[in-house]
Amino acid sequence: MPPLCFSLFHRLIQETAMPDTKQTVLETFHRRYACKKYDPAKKISREDFEFILETGRLSPSSFGLEPWRFLVIQNPALRAELKPLAWGAADKIMDCSHFIVFLARTQAAMQPDYRHKMWSGVHHIPPHIVEMREGFFQQFAEHNFRITESPRTFHDWASKQSYIALANMMTAAAFIGIDSTPIEGFRQEEVNAFLTEKGLFNPAEYRVSLMAAFGYRNEEPRAKTRLPMEEIVQWVE
Repeated sequence: MPPLCFSLFHRLIQETAMPDTKQTVLETFHRRYACKKYDPAKKISREDFEFILETGRLSPSSFGLEPWRFLVIQNPALRAELKPLAWGAADKIMDCSHFIVFLARTQAAMQPDYRHKMWSGVHHIPPHIVEMREGFFQQFAEHNFRITESPRTFHDWASKQSYIALANMMTAAAFIGIDSTPIEGFRQEEVNAFLTEKGLFNPAEYRVSLMAAFGYRNEEPRAKTRLPMEEIVQWVE
């Protein structure tokens, strides 16, 4: 972990290591919401945003394949061009401090060479375990979840991994007083074409998964409302 991120993580642990840590966590979850309007005058510090990105980088993914890439769009002109294509971000993209487009790897970009590079080169898994893991992945991909039936089903699976990273990033942001908004309201094919035309990624390797805004709220939300616990949890004993 980079020094700045480590110091922020240490600070977070210190600040939440209270007599009732669970209550502190729940209070943070109650405070976190999908921010509707951002204060354009307030900007996230580089240190704080690197901390948020680090929590995304450290997030879990299926088979440890990390099929994501985070495009941090800070160029105002590029944001303005992207705005008409992202109706869900229209009232946020110009005012939020940081705006991220999450990419998911394509099926073509996650063939055995990529998988083995991740398992051997990144995770340092021994060769015989890599061979076993490859067999498990093929069983999962071809027969259990059938994610290889089409590029679309594969993209849906890879996108799910980026949602895990975003959830962790939004939670981490909330713990240090930063607001966020997950965004699916955009014309996916047009955004893919727009960003590839700008040279931001190779469409053979990535496709857009979702977007997110980060910054500081410009208004207070109403109290959080959710379904009661008994309607969403079923205990099987």
